[in-house]
Amino acid sequence: MKKNKIAVAVALCMAAVLTACGGTAKTETTKAAGAETTKAGAETTKAAGETTKAGAESSAAGGKLVMVTNAEFPPYEYHDNNDIVGIDADIAKAIADKMGMELEIQDMAFDSLIPAVQSGKADFTAAGMTVNEDRKKNVDFTDTYAQAAQVIIVKDGSEIKAPADLDGKKIGVQTGTTGDIYAGDIKDGNIQRFNKGMEAVMALTQGKVDAVVIDREPAKVFVKENAGLKILDEAFTEEEYAIAVKKGNTELLEKMNAAIKELKDSGELQKIVDKYITAK
Repeated sequence: MKKNKIAVAVALCMAAVLTACGGTAKTETTKAAGAETTKAGAETTKAAGETTKAGAESSAAGGKLVMVTNAEFPPYEYHDNNDIVGIDADIAKAIADKMGMELEIQDMAFDSLIPAVQSGKADFTAAGMTVNEDRKKNVDFTDTYAQAAQVIIVKDGSEIKAPADLDGKKIGVQTGTTGDIYAGDIKDGNIQRFNKGMEAVMALTQGKVDAVVIDREPAKVFVKENAGLKILDEAFTEEEYAIAVKKGNTELLEKMNAAIKELKDSGELQKIVDKYITAK
């Protein structure tokens, strides 16, 4: 009986020891698993952070820039078969190359350009766009890359000799352009708006308007291609062109300004302009 009691006591002690060992093992396993899981989670979070950082760096160094323009404004932008070419297109391509990015150009109505940039549909617009205070309220402009002027196209023999003679006349302009904006100041002016600059010029040749207010460089092209038209010696306004980006996008603005400076300093920008502006 005593032997049995001893045997039972030994058995109980062994069970207690095994239970205690089992509990310790379970605790150690849980502790180890938790620590490894936490460590793995931390590594995953760190890796995700590195991925995000890498993505941001990749976006800054590569990827695609979307430009919107109105390709009805030679020599700054126009269609050559299926391609959009011109001064702005070449400058934008040169800027994208310096930023290590691919350029995509989309064509749309001029008055849709700034809204496209504001909404994020496009990264920037380059469209022979004049820098003015109204536009500065909606977008940020790069450093200027061209000096320009609004001029007046009339028929040979027209009684219109200077900007002051536009009072009370029918004036053709391209919708949303600087010419459209400034023509609104003409006293008693009857402003006729067209989607394309060429349409305004055609209206002039057909006698539907008395004059067209438009940028100097495309005006040279239109006059060269349409006999019987001329540009008045006195400019309507003087202005500057720049690229517009979404307001507050300082990173893109600074990179584009740096690229524009390089293009100016190297003489490449002037070579682009000289390539397209041949009409005198």
